[in-house]
Amino acid sequence: MLEKIVSNAPVFLLIAARCFATLMTLPLLSAKTVPRMAKVALAGYMAFFIFGQVSLNSGVYSAYRSYISPTGNFNLDFVFLVAGEVLIGLIMGFFVQIIFSAVSTAGQFFSFQMGFSASEVYDSLSQVENPLMGQFFNFIAMLVFLQNNWLQRLFIEGLQQSFYSLNTFSILNHTDYMGRFMLKSLTILFRDALMIALPIMGSLFLINVTVGILSKAAPQMNLLSEGFPILMLTSFFLIFILIPSFMEFFTSTFTAGFEYIGKMLTDFGGAK
Repeated sequence: MLEKIVSNAPVFLLIAARCFATLMTLPLLSAKTVPRMAKVALAGYMAFFIFGQVSLNSGVYSAYRSYISPTGNFNLDFVFLVAGEVLIGLIMGFFVQIIFSAVSTAGQFFSFQMGFSASEVYDSLSQVENPLMGQFFNFIAMLVFLQNNWLQRLFIEGLQQSFYSLNTFSILNHTDYMGRFMLKSLTILFRDALMIALPIMGSLFLINVTVGILSKAAPQMNLLSEGFPILMLTSFFLIFILIPSFMEFFTSTFTAGFEYIGKMLTDFGGAK
C-alpha cells in the first residue's frame, strides 16, 4: 500500500487536503487546545483509508487526470486542485459549525434578558468570547453530538461519501447552487436559534412587562431592583424543566443537518 501511495502521491495529497480542511473547521477538533500534529496525523490516517477507494480512472476524480502530470512534476494546475479540495472540506466543516453556532446564538439571545450579557468568557470550542449561557448550551450540544456518534458518522458517511460526488469542478460549475446552499444554512442557523431561545425569551419578556406595570402601579415597592434575581431564578428554573426537550431538539437538529449534507452530496452533480 505504501508503494501505491508514493506512486500516486498527488492523489493522496488531494485527499489529505480535504480531510485536513474538514478537521480544521469542525467544532471540537478545530480548537487550539488540540495539537496541530494530532490534526495532521488524523487527516493522514483518514486519507490512508479513503485513498484505496479513489481513482483517476473512474469516479469524479477522473476529471483531475488531465491536470496531474503523469511524471509527477509540479505544476500550477495542481495547486488550484488542492485549493479546491480544501474549499470542499471547509464547506463541510462550516455547515457542522453552523449547527453549533445556532445553539450558542440561542444562549446569547436570552443571556441579554437574564442580565448575563456582561458575563462573557472565552469559549475554547468556538474560539470567541461567549456569554455563559451560550457556552453552557454549546457544551450540551457537544455532549449530544458525541453521545450519538455523529462525529463517526460525519467521517464515515459524510466525508467518505463526498469523494464519490464532489470535486473542484463541481464547485466551479454550480456556484449558484452552492450560494443557495450557504444562504439556506445561515437561515437555518437563526431559525433554530430562535426556536431554542423562544420559550425562555417569551417568559422573561412577560416577567419584564409585569414588573414594569407593577412598578408604575406601586413605585414605592421598587420592584425593578428585584427584577434581576427574579429573571435569573425563573430562567434557571425554565432551563431545568426544558433540558430534556432541548436534548431532543439538539438530536433532531443534528439529524436534519446531516440529512441536508447528505442530500447536497447526492444531488450536487445534478444541481441546476
